[in-house]
Amino acid sequence: MDPYFQISSQVADALSSGRPVVALESTIFTHGLPRPRNIAVALEAEDIVRREGAVPATIGVHRGIPTVGLDEDQIHELAYDDIALKSGIRELPLGAVLKKNAGTTISGSIYLARRAGIDVFATGGLGGVHHGAHRTYDESADLIALSRTPIVVISSGAKAILDVAATLERLETLCVPIVGYRTHAYPGFYVADSGHRVTHRLESADDIATVYRAQRRLDTPGALLVGNPIPTEAQLDPTRLEETVTKAWAAADERGINGQGLTPFLLEFIRAKTGGASLEANVALYRNNVQLATQVALSLKAAPQEP
Repeated sequence: MDPYFQISSQVADALSSGRPVVALESTIFTHGLPRPRNIAVALEAEDIVRREGAVPATIGVHRGIPTVGLDEDQIHELAYDDIALKSGIRELPLGAVLKKNAGTTISGSIYLARRAGIDVFATGGLGGVHHGAHRTYDESADLIALSRTPIVVISSGAKAILDVAATLERLETLCVPIVGYRTHAYPGFYVADSGHRVTHRLESADDIATVYRAQRRLDTPGALLVGNPIPTEAQLDPTRLEETVTKAWAAADERGINGQGLTPFLLEFIRAKTGGASLEANVALYRNNVQLATQVALSLKAAPQEP
């Protein structure tokens, strides 16, 4: 047993036999959702992938070991661990000494997914540039990881608490291609339209697969970032959301909350102020992203179509 990196036998077998695999995040059930909803959503995401004909690979750190393909017992353990950490790329080696459970952020998840040989990752919302970053330099490590890691990332835009305009500018500077899935509107996480535009839209999973194949043939660095809007029937009221986010930031400033504790505080504030509606929106958009990611993974394994 490798004490530094594990791939489950199910995922390893799928990869070696050329079957489609979809990488799934763990922070949604270690830090993002309340119990027992977190377990239900984690297992539902895996079920969606299986029903569509692919193999799920939930990624996390189990007792210090970065693991691609957590089993159901490991998912339960991480989900009910009150002291589970968050692990980006920089924290992964520390598990060798700390021996703790951790949910992997986008940066940690896509790094481990690519190390295993997985091409597609489904998540909820991206990390990015925080408000006031010109003073605090508070930018998510997800941005750098996206610029370096060749993988398709399906998300519903940057998290609602972020400076979306600045996040998009940074992604452009970092040469990360962004496409909208059947839209020119960059998704706003809890809402379908953030108010910002993307230049290019793709209409199908096959188109996404074709662009990713072109990236790999050209050997351009970084991810293909696909903005997949939350279904309109599941989105929050945009005006109310904007007001709530403003109040959330004011509350964080008043209490002096920053660093890794900032995002959980802001999201919990929004959840409370929306009466749990933001949680339901988060689940809906994640489910939608897992479905699209699975379609892309299947398309990548099919015979490529002529562009």
